Amino acid sequence: MKMNFIDDKEGKPIGITGHIGQRPIAAFGNSDGDYQMLDWTTSAKGPRLGLILHHTDAVREYAYDRESSIGRLDKALDAAPDKGWIVVDMKNDWNEMFPPQE
Repeated sequence: MKMNFIDDKEGKPIGITGHIGQRPIAAFGNSDGDYQMLDWTTSAKGPRLGLILHHTDAVREYAYDRESSIGRLDKALDAAPDKGWIVVDMKNDWNEMFPPQE
């Protein structure tokens, strides 16, 4: 079997192009593996949206960022202000992570 792309880092724009055939107007990521996808999406002309979900809530889900061994978020977090990407803080910006169990 031949692999078309690796769905991480510079492979994300390749995969997106292969699936939808064009550059999207919005991209959402949560790690440095999404940096190239966010940069590629938001560097085009016209209105664009880049959003990073910062996993900061170890109690309700997971917490990881700069020093994490998985899902590292360092480069993209630093670049977000200059690139105009919105950073959503999971712990502080969301009141509820999952709907309550009935």
